[in-house]
Amino acid sequence: MKWIYIVAGMALFVKMLLVANPEGELSISIVQAVVADSGVPNAVSGIIFRNRLYDTIFEVVVFTIAIMGATYMLANERPFCTIYHFSDRPSIILARLGATISALVGIELAIRGHLSPGGGFAAGVAGGTAIGLVAITSSPEWMQSIYQKWHASKWEKVSVLIFIVLSVIKLSGFELPLGELGTFFSGGTLPLLNFLVAVKVALGSWAVLLTFIHYRGIL
Repeated sequence: MKWIYIVAGMALFVKMLLVANPEGELSISIVQAVVADSGVPNAVSGIIFRNRLYDTIFEVVVFTIAIMGATYMLANERPFCTIYHFSDRPSIILARLGATISALVGIELAIRGHLSPGGGFAAGVAGGTAIGLVAITSSPEWMQSIYQKWHASKWEKVSVLIFIVLSVIKLSGFELPLGELGTFFSGGTLPLLNFLVAVKVALGSWAVLLTFIHYRGIL
């Protein structure tokens, strides 16, 4: 049976190398159609927040459920007594420098992801990375106090609700003017959806980091 899989894999590989695609020009027209319909140069963002918006809604919901699940599964465990983080000065400086760069990249992707490569999910991951780098160089009490002071948990939930409402409105056929292609204020509601996903992913990552630090002692 193993040889059948090997032969089938080799045949598929040869087919991909040797058999020409008779519709090679079709991919270009599809990209152009997506850009024209979404009103943004980044066709990937156009697909995620327009062509397959149903999928994106449930991806955001699944991420929310995953955060809730992590908190629920660890709620009955005893908090870890020892918290491990960087203590030497060079490591702290390098980690916080990396956090600054990652945060700036995340902000840029969040507000301009519809114009250039990137998007809300990538921006959220960059923001979560920045928060993680700060977390491994700071006391957990300070991180928790900042999280509570700025009501990050509430903003995370609000961003999800606004995203779902805007998505339903968009799927119902109502859309803001697309504007001029390539400008900052273009794409209708797509830049707003992109920003909301970035906020959701970044703040959700923050919540998960605090949970694992509290119950595991390490990231």
